Amino acid sequence: MQNIAVVTGASSGIGAATARRLATEGFHVVAAARRADRLAELAEEIGPNATAAECDVTSDDSVARLAELVAGLGGPLTVLVNNAGGARGLDPVAAGSVDDWQWMYDVNVLGTLRVTQALLPALEASGAGTIVTVGSTAAFTVYEGGGGYTAAKHAQNALVGTLRLELSGKPIRVIEIDPGMVRTDEFSLKRFGGDQAKADSIYDGVKEPLVADDIADVIAFAATRPQHVNIDRLVIRPIAQAAQHKVHREK
Repeated sequence: MQNIAVVTGASSGIGAATARRLATEGFHVVAAARRADRLAELAEEIGPNATAAECDVTSDDSVARLAELVAGLGGPLTVLVNNAGGARGLDPVAAGSVDDWQWMYDVNVLGTLRVTQALLPALEASGAGTIVTVGSTAAFTVYEGGGGYTAAKHAQNALVGTLRLELSGKPIRVIEIDPGMVRTDEFSLKRFGGDQAKADSIYDGVKEPLVADDIADVIAFAATRPQHVNIDRLVIRPIAQAAQHKVHREK
């Protein structure tokens, strides 16, 4: 039977690009996200190799329904891509919004935990499971104004590393993909509360930031290696970004 891949945060950006790419690799993709209308469009675009699954990773009940839907498809679940996440604000720690920090922790860390816990039995039962978690270079580098996001991504990285240790001896790979500067339609726009000018300013002068398809390509590569090959962590940045604090911008 056709192998199943679940992708969270699939309604736009990296998640949507990953769903498209994994479908071309022969998976039946379960595209999961909150926005049902976007998912329906994506599933129609991909065709019979896709199933839309409305899911809020901050809700236990919603994640449980996702697991039930996947089980009902009948095929083996071999890939989970924990992609749902996001950032809010760029305030210093002294003025940071507790609500924003709480949201970032719930989506990036607890969302990854909920979905992984719910789908882990099926991944193990497949005999050849792979968990890919999309982190960020913020998982190992802090920067001014990014306290809430970097704290959440550091925590997500700790979750992934711990999981890899705990699953040693079981037929499940645990992979972390950490992108640097990626220009998508919504990430920075959401971070700045819909302020398009602020969102665009992040990429000012950067000739070629990464795009969603670049990350989807790396995720597909990692997920389709022979099962004995585990890519623990892969960091991907545009050539213009030598480090978090060192970005070449053309004038």
